[in-house]
Amino acid sequence: MSKNVLFGAILCFIAAVSWGAMFPVAHAAFKHIDPFYFTLIRYGAVTIILVALLFWKEGKQAFRLEGKGFHLWFFGTMAFTVYNLLIFWGEDLLGEPGVMVASIMESLMPMISIVIVWMFFHKRPHVFTFLCVLISFVGAMCVITKGEMSTFLRATDDFIPTMLIFVAVVGWVIYTMGGSEFSGWSALRYSTLTCILGTLTSLVVVIGATVVGYISIPTSEVILATSPHLLFMIIFPGLIALLGWNIGVSILSPINALLFINFVPVTTLLVSVVQGYQVTVFDLVGTVLIIVSLVSNNLFVRLQKKAVKHSVQTNLHQRVS
Repeated sequence: MSKNVLFGAILCFIAAVSWGAMFPVAHAAFKHIDPFYFTLIRYGAVTIILVALLFWKEGKQAFRLEGKGFHLWFFGTMAFTVYNLLIFWGEDLLGEPGVMVASIMESLMPMISIVIVWMFFHKRPHVFTFLCVLISFVGAMCVITKGEMSTFLRATDDFIPTMLIFVAVVGWVIYTMGGSEFSGWSALRYSTLTCILGTLTSLVVVIGATVVGYISIPTSEVILATSPHLLFMIIFPGLIALLGWNIGVSILSPINALLFINFVPVTTLLVSVVQGYQVTVFDLVGTVLIIVSLVSNNLFVRLQKKAVKHSVQTNLHQRVS
């Protein structure tokens, strides 16, 4: 294994583990602070750090929008408002079960991207890939419903927060897919500019929620109580995971990097067990089904690519001979 590949693997591993650990950490923080100000403070700090890094690495010219301001705002809002606000809001509303629900939804991102491409770009997935999507969906339902599907559908207190988490995850998938429109930009530049604009949108939402009285400005005591949680969320799931994942994907390729998503629900399970969460059989079965479906589809895509490459090489060899 080359040094670059090893470095990319380490970055993707750290990103996935950080994302898996952030849901139990956030749940602990929500005992003191609401998810709105928690997210705003977290990404406000990340934005400042990213701005400093981008200015140092690429200079002030890197902050030019180049006529792509609306797209940057849209994708930034999908990631840093829709995803970050809704996923933690939904998790908080669900209480302790929300930790696993959020993690499982996160691990469904590769499968959700396949469905989005099929629906909006009319690229029908292979039958095997479609089967993997169905298996992963069954796995998610196991964790979300705990085996009580009818009860879950009737319980709006559970159904609505779960939908908030689902919409949040779709938002991050859209953000990830949007990165292809900025292929000539560095991962740092795309991350920074979208983070700035998305966090500004979050600021407007948080101010609105405060004005109507849904949430209140946290006190200094609240900030102090949640400072360890915020510090972790800023450094690892915020800064390191965001940049590390984008850099790791560029080194390993998306198909290889996606395998590391498997560490998200596994890490969440391990941290939750340490925190005293009673893991159910449905949590374990659902997590295994999602991991199996993701790995199987990843290996299937690899074999398809190898088959196509071999076919092209064979045709070229026949033409030459």
